[in-house]
Amino acid sequence: MNTTPTPRIAIIGAGPGGLTCARILQRHGITATVHDRDAGPAARDQGGTLDLHADNGQIALREAGLLDEFFRLARPEGQEMRQLDPAGTMLFHHVPEPDERYKPEIDRGVLRDLLLNSLQPGTVRWGHALRAVTGPAEGPRHLHFTDGTTVEADLVIGADGAWSKVRRAVSPATPRYTGVSFLEAWFHDVETRHPDIAELVGQGGAAAADGERGLFAQRNGGDHIRVYIIQRVPADWITAGRLTDDGIRALLLERYRDWSPRLRRLIADNDGAYVDRPIFALPVPHVWEHNPTVTLLGDAAHLMPPLGVGVNLAMLDAGELALAIAHHDTVDEAIHAYEKTMLPRSTEMARLLDGAAEGLLSTELPDFATAADH
Repeated sequence: MNTTPTPRIAIIGAGPGGLTCARILQRHGITATVHDRDAGPAARDQGGTLDLHADNGQIALREAGLLDEFFRLARPEGQEMRQLDPAGTMLFHHVPEPDERYKPEIDRGVLRDLLLNSLQPGTVRWGHALRAVTGPAEGPRHLHFTDGTTVEADLVIGADGAWSKVRRAVSPATPRYTGVSFLEAWFHDVETRHPDIAELVGQGGAAAADGERGLFAQRNGGDHIRVYIIQRVPADWITAGRLTDDGIRALLLERYRDWSPRLRRLIADNDGAYVDRPIFALPVPHVWEHNPTVTLLGDAAHLMPPLGVGVNLAMLDAGELALAIAHHDTVDEAIHAYEKTMLPRSTEMARLLDGAAEGLLSTELPDFATAADH
């Protein structure tokens, strides 16, 4: 970018999208600061495992100069997929070829560390929870954080996820509940403590559904398995029912009473508390009037049901936005070029996945191996 002075770029959100954008900008000699609400990189669990696809997520990692390191850290064996019926009978089994690299798995925390460690020291400012974006559309913008501090920026990039505060500067849209909810259950030291579950799930994922209920179990790194219990329930079903973990377990065992005892272990033998994850999505299409100083990427721009596209699209968005900034003379031109590609692509994908959360319960399962990209 050839503007003078150099634009001040603020990225909100230190997830894969925001960090990828910062990394690629830095490779092109452009400074950006990432602000994140977490107190630090180890402030919370980063979630389960992701499959990064050759035609989007891996493209971004190549632009970031991190693809070889990704393959060193990833688990190609995680591409294994098993589809079962509620009786536990195997209906489908995909075993990846030894050199299969289309969508290897990597734990979210490992991917985040890979990206964080690639950035210049001080790039990420932790403990910065955004409250609001103010200032005229032509800039400069003012970022107001909950700790009372304010930062001025010429470009604000919203990489702050489903409940984006940056989104409010360009769009009134808010996510809506899809009617389908995930309940996450964790299993640790599975080869020793849960060998039967380890054998059932294999090295990748195992799925089953009966039209009303579903399960998706997925191997994570470090001898862990996460299970996603999928139901059509009110978003507040746990709080409204005042359910404790024991109450949740008893209710689930009743709801899945006709399933095989082996599959029922996936909902009852978990280590620790359940994690409630109701599925939200933005209205389709989600577009906004061009703004010369604010843009969005990833879930902030196009939150969709968790069917394997979320992180991949966020990273592709991030790469394309960073390259647009590097290759155009002004921020305004860069945003125009980026959104000209990103908005039609995300609209097309969102239309394909609109209502697809219901498909997670179908006995005619799609590529269920991607369902935990949440």
